[in-house]
Amino acid sequence: MKIVFYIIIIIFISSSIKAQERVNFIAEDGLLITADHYFIDESKPYVLLFHQGGYSRGEYIHTAQKIVKFGYNCLAVDLRSGGKVNYIQNRTALRALQKGYSTDYLSSKKDIIAAIEWVRKKNNKSMVLLGSSFSASLCLIIANNYPYIKAVIAFSPGEFFNCNPCVKEVIKNINKPIFVASSKQEQLYINDLLKLVSPIYKTVFIPSDGSGEYGSKSLWSDNPDNQEYWLALTMFFSKIRN
Repeated sequence: MKIVFYIIIIIFISSSIKAQERVNFIAEDGLLITADHYFIDESKPYVLLFHQGGYSRGEYIHTAQKIVKFGYNCLAVDLRSGGKVNYIQNRTALRALQKGYSTDYLSSKKDIIAAIEWVRKKNNKSMVLLGSSFSASLCLIIANNYPYIKAVIAFSPGEFFNCNPCVKEVIKNINKPIFVASSKQEQLYINDLLKLVSPIYKTVFIPSDGSGEYGSKSLWSDNPDNQEYWLALTMFFSKIRN
């Protein structure tokens, strides 16, 4: 166990953010999307971060700072379905409401795709998608459509779209590594959601001690089990590094 924690420490001091800036790009239907760009350098691959329902890119103000330590640039995106968290307002959602765009969960798929395309223009490295709640499900649905998506990290995915599409059916043929984490309360539900996915590709994490937390809030410092989640996530990043 000590060796594992030494590995974490080495990874965490290996990279530092060169700059953090707010960026904007346009979805296919014309909506302007806002994101926070956590940048190391252009030679590094990206992790794209998507929030849960009612939230904003503020879900990742601390998480992104840690993920860059794994050697990834990060892009934390305001999806059009959202609100405010950690004192950060979802600017994309405000624009969507003001301009009459649909703000249901499924419509945010356009924003995720726009983020993928924006990052793809930055460099040609493979990327990792990280979603929370409904956006975790969208990331899993999208993953197979893009060969340069290397892996998906999904916190508390589920059937958020009235089975149009059915997440369970869409992801059964996923052919790249996925890391799925949830609270203990969700365990049976998550196991059923993923039961058609090949064990070759899936890593499922449930905390062994505490009850855990819903969504990527499980990584926040105020979750008593956050270190256990971070350890599991660290091991997954180590697995997909090569």
